[in-house]
Amino acid sequence: MSERSSPLAANLAAKLDANPAANLADFQRSFGAHLRAPRQSPRPSGTPARRMAVYVELVHNNIAGFLNTCFPVARQTLGEKRWGALMRRFIATHVGETPYFREIPLEFLTWFQSEAPAGYPAWLASLLHYEWAELAVDTMVVELGVDLPACDPETDVADGIAVLNLAMLLLAYDWPVQRIGPDYRPRKPAPVQLLVYRDADDAVRFMQINPITARLIALLQAGDRPADEALAQLAAELGYADRAAFKGFGLQVLHELQRDGVVLGYRAVVD
Repeated sequence: MSERSSPLAANLAAKLDANPAANLADFQRSFGAHLRAPRQSPRPSGTPARRMAVYVELVHNNIAGFLNTCFPVARQTLGEKRWGALMRRFIATHVGETPYFREIPLEFLTWFQSEAPAGYPAWLASLLHYEWAELAVDTMVVELGVDLPACDPETDVADGIAVLNLAMLLLAYDWPVQRIGPDYRPRKPAPVQLLVYRDADDAVRFMQINPITARLIALLQAGDRPADEALAQLAAELGYADRAAFKGFGLQVLHELQRDGVVLGYRAVVD
């Protein structure tokens, strides 16, 4: 191996001679600040511009790659200029809390929800969450036989406890996020409820659902109760007097949810 060092390494070594700890800390702060915001923070004294530009490009391209992949609709709808400015502001101001690349989109979403810059559409936070939900469900870890109890094919739907797909999120937004895109930017809120889940082929699916179906799923998620009890509670909450008719409607909804892979099956109630 050659004993020759790069100009950057030689310059750094010279600066550390006088007061190693203090000078290294100063250099690291200056180096990091320039990587985050090269237009606002000068590069460390004595570092070659071309070499620093390589580091800046690597950092920005890596982070941008994960954000562009997770939020393609937001990127297309905002346009490259506004989207790029938003990413640069995130890189410049956000202090990361995760060492995992796949969690960068969640950090970006959390940052935008708490520190949304002025001038961006009111629906953008909802759209970002909607797009992030696909990644969240796609990467959920569910172990069959460990996280999920076994289904019993002999158990009656009404009397059994629904075994739900755990790779699933119930979503509710004030904006029609599933329609937003370059050709549609809503001016007024329009509440929507959605279900995002991973099917048996590990494909992520989105389903628009009504508030009654959303509430039924939430009741089934809340605890070990037979489907019949969940339907009875839902009928009471909605003020339905004809419980038998409502139960028939509810069982049809459960049948459709099982067909689509949201309900995996049923298990018997254990006394």
